[in-house]
Amino acid sequence: MARKSSSTILQEELYPPSAGHSRVESAHAESTREELDDARLIDLDVDQESPFLRGQKRVSARRSSLPKKTASRLLWVAIAVAILCVCAIGAAGLYDYGEHSWRFRVESSDNLEITGMQNVSRAQIMEVMGADIGRNIFFVPLAQQKAQLEQIPWVESASVMRFVPNRLKVEIHERTPVAFARVGPHIELIDAGGTLMELPHSHKYSFPVILGMNPGEPLSTRAPRMKAYNELVEDLDSGGAHYSQDLSEVDLSDLDDLKVRVNDPAGDVLVELGSSDYLKRYKTYVGHVQEWRQQFQKLESVNLRYDNQVIVNPDMVDRNEGKPKQAALSPGAAKAAAAAGVRQAALVTRVGANERALPKPVFELSPKKLDPKAAAAKKPPARARAKKPNKAGNKAGTKTARKTPAPAAKSGAATTAAMPPNLGTKKPVQSAAPAVGNASIAKPSPAIVKQQGNATPN
Repeated sequence: MARKSSSTILQEELYPPSAGHSRVESAHAESTREELDDARLIDLDVDQESPFLRGQKRVSARRSSLPKKTASRLLWVAIAVAILCVCAIGAAGLYDYGEHSWRFRVESSDNLEITGMQNVSRAQIMEVMGADIGRNIFFVPLAQQKAQLEQIPWVESASVMRFVPNRLKVEIHERTPVAFARVGPHIELIDAGGTLMELPHSHKYSFPVILGMNPGEPLSTRAPRMKAYNELVEDLDSGGAHYSQDLSEVDLSDLDDLKVRVNDPAGDVLVELGSSDYLKRYKTYVGHVQEWRQQFQKLESVNLRYDNQVIVNPDMVDRNEGKPKQAALSPGAAKAAAAAGVRQAALVTRVGANERALPKPVFELSPKKLDPKAAAAKKPPARARAKKPNKAGNKAGTKTARKTPAPAAKSGAATTAAMPPNLGTKKPVQSAAPAVGNASIAKPSPAIVKQQGNATPN
């Protein structure tokens, strides 16, 4: 860069020094001027330097072989692998300690807690869980033990849990029985699904005994019968009636005709209810049983399976032919059943094919007669007055009154009679007959005459 020329007048030119002194001073002044010129040149170089006239100086930097982001990721991966290795080593150590340490061993049955037992005995539970005594708690097969516990008839569901360090807990949910079931020579309890259970030793139940169950049959065969039984009980107990408590037996051998044996103090009666309208038909029996007991010497059975028709003491021999005979209860089974709450009427073994055939009077019941409220609201019809007979009529009436009843019907014969309009009365139907004087002599209907003739005195 060119320097600027300046036209300055030096001090020596204005005031010339002396000879000796002037030389020293001139030399000193010259050196001082050179220093000032050098300093001025430096300042000019610094001040006058412009970034547009001289390039920037670049600093050389050393570059790595991997990007910075990739290197950071690799560092985190290495840290994670190290942590996993440490955890794996720790887990292996804990597994080895838990496998061989005595602290995690089920020492005795005291380490086994069982809840929910009422009818299941502890011995039955220990038959399944006894194999786990002395075993490491982490090696107890919980799912397998649960499946084996549910094979016990009384157990509906079970759960097995382990608690560190050495304790097992078993929770039992038992089945709910709904009836007794007579299977061969034994009586057992049965639940709503058809599973049979042993009789308890300390509990008593008030259930009817179900007939029609065969030993060795699968659960799929008993399930539809139990469905019909549940519908029967639900229908009889609807409306708060609780008629199912009056039953001692329920025969499910024929699902189209359910038969129940009523536990009556005057004598048990077999009632056929068909396959529907159980409550309506049973109410018909309850409303007329006292009348039938007064009309017949012995009330054995009543068939209500037909609408508007009642058959009293039907012949059961033909319908029992071809069926297997019911096995008699052993003395021990009868004693255990009585202790469990089975009614005495259900402990009697009945063989239907050997029973005496009884006549079966048939009564037609109108819908109004089946409805007690309608029958109570209806006024009784006026009674017709008998005409005064002549002397010949009196003699005929006397002969008719003294006439002996008809001979007894043969065994198995069916005697039918139409239902009289005043079945609700306690007296049998009487037809108008001649009277002697003012007293009239009543003549019984043919059905009643034949029924009285069939009854043999004891």
